[in-house]
Amino acid sequence: MNQIKLQFDGHSLITPKQIADEISVEKADNFDSQLASGKGEVALLLELARQQFDRNDNPTAIIDRITLSLHDLRGRLHQSVWLELVPLIQNHPVTAYFLEDPVTRWSWDKPRGYSGDASLLDLIYRHECVSDMIAAASERGKALFEYTSTAPSSQANWDRRDILARFVDEVAAEKGPETEVLSIAAGHLREVECSEAAKSGGLKRYVALDQDPVSIGTITRDYAKMGVEAIDGSVRQILAKRIEPGQFDLVYASGLYDYLVDKVAIKLTQRALDMLKPGGTFLFANYSYPIVVDGYIETFMNWQLLLRSEADMWNIINACKDDGHDYETSVFFGKNRNIVYGVMKRKD
Repeated sequence: MNQIKLQFDGHSLITPKQIADEISVEKADNFDSQLASGKGEVALLLELARQQFDRNDNPTAIIDRITLSLHDLRGRLHQSVWLELVPLIQNHPVTAYFLEDPVTRWSWDKPRGYSGDASLLDLIYRHECVSDMIAAASERGKALFEYTSTAPSSQANWDRRDILARFVDEVAAEKGPETEVLSIAAGHLREVECSEAAKSGGLKRYVALDQDPVSIGTITRDYAKMGVEAIDGSVRQILAKRIEPGQFDLVYASGLYDYLVDKVAIKLTQRALDMLKPGGTFLFANYSYPIVVDGYIETFMNWQLLLRSEADMWNIINACKDDGHDYETSVFFGKNRNIVYGVMKRKD
């Protein structure tokens, strides 16, 4: 197995140096002793899992124990020690068993070159477009998939999809048939299937912006008939104002801030606020603490996230609200508190 590879899509503007600066920490004072202890724990944990897989023990019980143990280990060890253990875990032979799960395999392989792509969400949603992929998994892979696709973080993704659709519908109910909506880094825009306003043609404009050509093609194929307008463009282009999609009653970024360092997150928020009509709303989301699957995601799924707390979200909001407009602001958690949301509604 390869060691951890941090790959970032062009949405994020994150470079390897930026992420290193964001997560780099000085070594713990007792680094050597912690590392030796951590290596011992990991070796026992993974070898037991390998033996259980070899015996054809219950895959759900195995992955649950691994997930909870890695979460506990990640929380107890100094971050500098944990980062040393990640590639050791990934290179263990037991990884091959976990990669039988379609969700884990897709995240590890990164077919589109970056983590957390729209097809990974389709797997979590069990969308009909990935049914063949799920059906092709081994029996063990299907059992592991039942766990990963229903884990608390996955349930939070389903909930996020519903929250996005609810915001669209609430804004449409308030603004009427002239409502215009923009999704930044839209992915496959599956929330449109849950929005009554979108399905009934109750919006004037629904713009989905993404830099991934596969996502743009999927949105066009699946939702052009609903009036969705797919635009090929990146956050970099938005920040540089090389793309001017217009003014909107609702702008949202649902899966993007997990990859944005604070400086870029603040700039994007400011740019999103510039695209609001009077009375318009900006909604952004971020994975939050604690995610029980954090250790599993960072190791077997090879997926690095920038988690944010409620205070972190407020820091972004407070850095952006003094732009000459008056905002009604709030921060709230979704299901299982795995995703935190920031809301800025322009009052003037």
